[in-house]
Amino acid sequence: MTSPETTTKGQPGLTEAALFACCPRCGSRTLFAGVARFAPRCRICGLDFAAFNVGDGPAAFLTLGVGALVTILAVWLELSFEPPFWVHIALWLPLVVALVIGGLRVTKAALLVREFQMRAEEHRHDGSAL
Repeated sequence: MTSPETTTKGQPGLTEAALFACCPRCGSRTLFAGVARFAPRCRICGLDFAAFNVGDGPAAFLTLGVGALVTILAVWLELSFEPPFWVHIALWLPLVVALVIGGLRVTKAALLVREFQMRAEEHRHDGSAL
């Protein structure tokens, strides 16, 4: 029987992998090929990232959460200081973009790493009758 130390040696923890976009198998920073697009596979160990299905959950969750937060802050700012409209655009537009893109990378990476840790994968029907 293998001990937990030998089965996770070299593998990053969930927080480290999510924050630094690390491959869940080898720990290399090879998870993304674009701003929020997964690489097809790890360039170091060859882990196929396409085998994991993160879906659109992180995008929907972040859009709702960031939208609610920014709306509350914008209403507070308007009622407290009554700034010109351009101040709202200058503040909230870059903040929304940064929070959604940054948060999307972290949550997508966390979900992929968690799927790897739990050995979750797409169901594949082998064609045999039940």
